[in-house]
Amino acid sequence: MNQVVVRSVAKAMDMVKEMNGAADDEWTGDYKSYGKDAIARLLNDRMKESITTYLARKDINDRRNGSYVRHLLTGLGDVILSVPRTRTFSPVHIIRAYVRRVQDIDRLILSCFVLGLSTRKVGTSLLSILGEKVSAATVSRVTKTLDSAVMAFHRRRLTTAYRALIFDGVVLSRKTGAGSLKRPVLVALGIRHDGKKEVIDFHLAPSESAACWESFLTNLCRRGLTGENTEIISVDGGKGLISAVRSVYPLIPLQRCWAHKMRNIMDKIRRVDQERVKRGLVKIYTAKNYQQARSYARQWTNRWKDVYPRAVKCLRDDLDELLTCFAFSDPSFREKVRTTNAIERVFREVKRRTRPMGVFCDRTSMDRILYAVFIYENTKEGTCPVFGMTQNT
Repeated sequence: MNQVVVRSVAKAMDMVKEMNGAADDEWTGDYKSYGKDAIARLLNDRMKESITTYLARKDINDRRNGSYVRHLLTGLGDVILSVPRTRTFSPVHIIRAYVRRVQDIDRLILSCFVLGLSTRKVGTSLLSILGEKVSAATVSRVTKTLDSAVMAFHRRRLTTAYRALIFDGVVLSRKTGAGSLKRPVLVALGIRHDGKKEVIDFHLAPSESAACWESFLTNLCRRGLTGENTEIISVDGGKGLISAVRSVYPLIPLQRCWAHKMRNIMDKIRRVDQERVKRGLVKIYTAKNYQQARSYARQWTNRWKDVYPRAVKCLRDDLDELLTCFAFSDPSFREKVRTTNAIERVFREVKRRTRPMGVFCDRTSMDRILYAVFIYENTKEGTCPVFGMTQNT
């Protein structure tokens, strides 16, 4: 019988993967256990050789000091290894510096996490694939590999390649010792000149105050998001955000969000009249041009000023900034910037994916999952490269 001696762990893993994907009958049955045994023998032999070579050096005054068990979780299941050692040396580099899971497994765990599975459900879901249950503690440790990628994302240099900027804050919940705590996430989204959307950055803030927003926007500006080539900024109705935008980006026209304004107006309307009031408002922001929008606004104001004066004042106070989008002739672009709905749609995806987890455990877990989902959404949109998420990320 011919034997093939393989000296490379990577080569051995490639061969095992070929076995796993082969359709030939010779790989049916217990091939997984054979594959696991082969990997274990290979790694154990290499570590023994490493110890022997180390002790053979003339400048070494050392002796063997037993061994200890390590687990390597592979696509074939859990491989148990016996790691020999001396008093001062261990050949554990043979199994990649104490890595207990191969990178493909870590990526698989992270993918499940990003898809919204809880740490416990990830272990159960991977059981049939790996032949070994991955503990919730293991999943939590693996997700920590996102930390350096998150940090790099928040610190990276930014560009001015956005025709429009959209800012909004969305409230999420996280656990504390005193129970569930609601905290806003400040988000910056850009619409590029090719029409594609990109989540530029986000910040977990204590509030949506002017100071918090100004700190976030100033950081973006310092990193390169100066507003050059940006034609319009769309914001929700928060006073803190509007004040900060006017301070950091004073020369860029401001568009108030129609979705937020509609909700504010509807709060002042009796239910029986809401549908008619809403139809009149929709006519304003879907008008063909600025003049027609102004005309519809006058008609709506005259119709409701005596019945709902507070609602009419709510519209009048911000009408100029609600109609900023009519400076653009392209109806599709006007539709993209007249609300901050692009950010709210992304957060619907965040909430859908994180619903099985309940509230976030801590600030760090919020940062990780937001980063992972935003990168996923940007990648789908084609506005960023795929980030590799491994132990060395």
